[in-house]
Amino acid sequence: MEYKYGFATETKNKETFKKGLNAEIIKKISEIKGEPEWMKKFRQDAYKQFLNIKNPTFSFDLSFIDFNEFIYYSSLDKSSEKWEDVPLEIKNTFEKLGIGEKEQKVLSGINEQFDSETIFHSLQKEIKKKGIIFCSIDEAIKNHGDIVKKYIGTLVSSNDNKYAALNSCVCSGGTFLYVPKKTILERPLQSYFRINTKSVGQFERTLIIIEEDCDIKYMEGCTAPVYDKNNLHAAVVEVFVGKNSKFQYTTIQNWSKNVINLVTKRAIVEERGYIEWIDGNIGSFINMKYPCSILKGDYAKAKCISIAACSSGMKQDTGAKMIHLGKNTRSSIISKTIASMDGVANYRGLVKITKSANDSYAEVECDTLLLNEYSSSDTIPTEIIENDSSFIKHEAKITNIDREIMFYLSSKGIDKKKAKQMYSLGFFKPFADTLPLEYAVELNRLLKELI
Repeated sequence: MEYKYGFATETKNKETFKKGLNAEIIKKISEIKGEPEWMKKFRQDAYKQFLNIKNPTFSFDLSFIDFNEFIYYSSLDKSSEKWEDVPLEIKNTFEKLGIGEKEQKVLSGINEQFDSETIFHSLQKEIKKKGIIFCSIDEAIKNHGDIVKKYIGTLVSSNDNKYAALNSCVCSGGTFLYVPKKTILERPLQSYFRINTKSVGQFERTLIIIEEDCDIKYMEGCTAPVYDKNNLHAAVVEVFVGKNSKFQYTTIQNWSKNVINLVTKRAIVEERGYIEWIDGNIGSFINMKYPCSILKGDYAKAKCISIAACSSGMKQDTGAKMIHLGKNTRSSIISKTIASMDGVANYRGLVKITKSANDSYAEVECDTLLLNEYSSSDTIPTEIIENDSSFIKHEAKITNIDREIMFYLSSKGIDKKKAKQMYSLGFFKPFADTLPLEYAVELNRLLKELI
């Protein structure tokens, strides 16, 4: 096996870099993808930012992360639009996750990413007819470069934080979605992301543009097997919601205990637009994620319903950010977290109602359930009102399992472990109620394994 500039071709169908990050590796990623000059410059400029930005210090200590211990590119040599053309090993992986040919019957489109690259992409006739563009970000850079160039990095710039800079210089795979005006799609579009290689980093870039008068739903799932080495997942999501449009973004992540998950998600909402984040966080060694909504237009609305569940050796720092710019804007944050064993589950949020956002309203509800005396949780809100006509409502509580309810369940012949699972699933009901039935069933299964 020959290494050059930190990469190696291992097989005919798979190309994987060795560990480490430098300017030559970033250049090689661009060469492999055949990217235009503006994208090459975007990456190189981001790498300079990455070298100069320090790790965030507001939450967990990330100084232990050695960026030279990760692989920054791992791919198959091609993607496919036909399920039967996907390699058997990967097909079996997705079948185990319940993602296969049958899903195509109920989903408008499926985009699946394995390590660094999209390996399976399916589009139904309905969305093609409506003029929706749903593809990998790599394909969009090649075929819709004018749109990508206009929007990428405008909501989450490469100097936003260290991991946004890292994503910007090594991003690979991810979703591109463009929805033209007056488009309504009843069925959700969907993507899956999976880390399947030791010490690999996954850096998908998601760019979503929803034009005026649309109603669209998008769902994604993230998962990884267990390895004895850490994996790094540093994604960036930029969402643009047009005037009078509604957009729902659902994420359910089920990372293993070795994944460091550091994600920047941000949306901007125009007049009378609405975004809803449905954000599920299960597992991972360290998870830091705070979907942000910028309510730019008057009467814009945003809602974030998030859950976080952690067990032994897991640290969750999750929440949401709402920034009100327009008049008569509305936002709602509902956060539910569960911690067991020695897990740490924190809520961290920001609500800012600016001077221009007269007559605006925000509400925050964050609840934590501690399943034993070893788990812990902190609530860390920042709430700012800069005018006299707006209002914020905040409610927070940390509780233990109700002994009376546990006694009642045991009196019905339910053992302690199952009773604890039932109690926890009830605690997450506001989140589960937002999901399609098959997802709610899968969520229950994942939580039962964790608790």
